[in-house]
Amino acid sequence: MKPYQAPEHEFEAVPGLPEPLPLGESILWQGSPEWRSVARHVFHLHWLAIYFAVLLLFKAISVTNADGGWAQEWSGFVWALVVSLAALIMVAAFAYWTASTAMYTLTSRRLVMRIGIVLSITFNLPLKRLAQGGFHVYKDGSADIPLKLMDEDKIPFIHLWPHARPWRLAHPEPMIRCVPDGAKVAKLLAETWASVNQVNLSSSVMPVKQASLNGSGDQQAGVQAA
Repeated sequence: MKPYQAPEHEFEAVPGLPEPLPLGESILWQGSPEWRSVARHVFHLHWLAIYFAVLLLFKAISVTNADGGWAQEWSGFVWALVVSLAALIMVAAFAYWTASTAMYTLTSRRLVMRIGIVLSITFNLPLKRLAQGGFHVYKDGSADIPLKLMDEDKIPFIHLWPHARPWRLAHPEPMIRCVPDGAKVAKLLAETWASVNQVNLSSSVMPVKQASLNGSGDQQAGVQAA
């Protein structure tokens, strides 16, 4: 299936890539975040919905106990309901835009992250410059895959967000967010990284739901979870 190419990305030589790949380099995987997973796990839409539901419950109780009752105070409840729904719709829309404008590309030599809603930014991460990584799989099958850069490499957190590991402000870590079939993607990334860096990843130390990239050069790579 050909990746979707929006009008704002028509300048790309290949969807997700700002220029053609060098001779001998090939695309192994391309994907984008699943927007429902982004809404739930990145922007915590379900918790916001619960928060507004509790506020509406208290508002309903307040209106019921008011002197005028629902006959006079119904407009206040309706206004609170409209504001709550508008806020939830805005967060859901932001999650959708975040997912639909992002594209991750794994090649035989690098990981390319094209992110950004209004202004697109493309980060080129050579696999040789990735020190460590791990992943966290959610119940829906999507996964976050954080990637630790070499100590001398640094990308500002604000440039990466929300495609960054939370709370890693001193040394921000790029993170593939909420991609479908996350376990398979993480395994492919680990195997490709190992091939590029000439590290053996034994199947005995790579369980189905765990994968790791380890820049120490050891024959066995320890698991680093998100």
